[in-house]
Amino acid sequence: MATRTQSRQSNRSTSNRAGSDRGAFSWSENAGPIIAAAIGGAALGFAANFGRKAMMQGMASSAGDWDEMLAADHDAALALFDKMLATDPTQTFKRKMLLMKLTHALDKHAHQEEMVVYPALREANEAGDADHLEVEHGYVKTYLYELGQMATDAPNWLETVREFRDAVRSHAHMEEEEVFPRFKQELSEEQNAKITSMVNRDGFWMS
Repeated sequence: MATRTQSRQSNRSTSNRAGSDRGAFSWSENAGPIIAAAIGGAALGFAANFGRKAMMQGMASSAGDWDEMLAADHDAALALFDKMLATDPTQTFKRKMLLMKLTHALDKHAHQEEMVVYPALREANEAGDADHLEVEHGYVKTYLYELGQMATDAPNWLETVREFRDAVRSHAHMEEEEVFPRFKQELSEEQNAKITSMVNRDGFWMS
């Protein structure tokens, strides 16, 4: 008849063998459902983000041709500026959130123009305008950097936002009233549709 000590040793030996068989990196019996849930959650998250992008860009593309879509971006950015200018120094959180939205909107817009429209302008022998407009994008980035480094309750915050808005408005006016209409007149229907498709595509991935 086995003693208690012998029984305990036998149980420990059996347990150790079972653990050794599983190995240090083996999955437990419950791992399958956990992994499936993780994969499912990731897939749902991707699908939700993809759907959000599609919805946002679908709304943008409903504005019409590429130049109308970009003009709508200008209007949206200027509206964000107006909301920023309507704040006071106590609304620091609101100012930060509005600056984040503005930064994203301008980054997306600049990407669409720099990757599609300005190269198309250069191909159409409009390199001078394309280069000028792209240089102005550099100043946009400088303003975004300055505001990002500045305390949102700083005395000159509103003044900087106002100067920034004026610069964006002037840039938008040149595009909407001078460069884009002249360029669009030179495009065939096929070329116009291609640029619209490419602007919409790049906007989708940046949404």
